[in-house]
Amino acid sequence: MSYLRWALFTVPTIVFLGFLSGRVANSGYENRWFAALDKPSFMPPGWAFPVAWTILYILLGLAIAIILHARGARLRGLAITLFVVQMVMNLIWSPLFFRAHMVEEAFLLIVAMILVTLGVIWLFSRIRMTAALLMIPYVAWLVFAATLNHSIDTLNPNASTLVVPAAKSQIRTTF
Repeated sequence: MSYLRWALFTVPTIVFLGFLSGRVANSGYENRWFAALDKPSFMPPGWAFPVAWTILYILLGLAIAIILHARGARLRGLAITLFVVQMVMNLIWSPLFFRAHMVEEAFLLIVAMILVTLGVIWLFSRIRMTAALLMIPYVAWLVFAATLNHSIDTLNPNASTLVVPAAKSQIRTTF
């Protein structure tokens, strides 16, 4: 398969999986639990997250397409496997944080994700430097996201037990 064919598969697949993970987790400011948490002063506005993640998922799709196209390259199988591992970790993070409210566990997961991603970058650099360079913004964002995650955990020590009241019903009856 040519690089373009790989990219036409990997980019939409990764963007879709990232979108799906966020939807399943009810991530973002519309999540009542998340909205009720204290946030650090450096928290970006809500619109920044879907923009950043879309760009990052496109870069991830392009990077893995380069590696998939590098048939016969030494370490290719290990690089692909490690990429899939970090991608699975990425897709688990949103449900863990936003749906399960497991802030500390999400922080540990993102730290592990950073370490695995650094391994992916190292392996990618041994195969195709361009693929490794495409991963740099992603790992930088993961470090920033880990900092946000840790700050939210620090500001909200009881975040996992925070229960946000359900929205009041707006049903009115007229007799």
